[in-house]
Amino acid sequence: MGVGEALLRILFVGMGATLIMDVSAFIQARVFGMASVDYGLVGRWLGHMLKGRFRHASIVTAPRVRNERLVGWVFHYITGSVFAMMLFGAQGLTWFCNPSLMPALMTGAISVVAPFFIMQPAFGFGIAASRTAAPNRARRRSVIAHLTFGVGLFVAGWLLIRLFPAPLC
Repeated sequence: MGVGEALLRILFVGMGATLIMDVSAFIQARVFGMASVDYGLVGRWLGHMLKGRFRHASIVTAPRVRNERLVGWVFHYITGSVFAMMLFGAQGLTWFCNPSLMPALMTGAISVVAPFFIMQPAFGFGIAASRTAAPNRARRRSVIAHLTFGVGLFVAGWLLIRLFPAPLC
């Protein structure tokens, strides 16, 4: 498998897993009335980074930036692909030839570090949402979302190898 094919497979798995995570969030919002993440806030955070501001007392009250929703969604899918690349780095071609659930779930579990220790503190929400109105609920939702992403990595990897078998597998 060449570098180009490996990169395409990583992108497919990362974006597929992110899509599965988003579909799950959409269903939770419709069935259980659970609010979804506002990726516009992610775009706002990134937009303010370009101006040298990395932390906010509250990202919700920070001035809006141009195309923040689009930027946030694109970053969300790029991040999913980066975590798929980390899975590839840890497991190599072996996992992409024969996807297994545990490494994918572990990647999903590890990915929750990003919101807990980078994004939520930078948004003014505290470490692991400690400054929110319901920190345990926010933490639970983050963990569920990221474990769903892990399941999505497995499902996307499984679909990919069945739809497009790799020549070296």
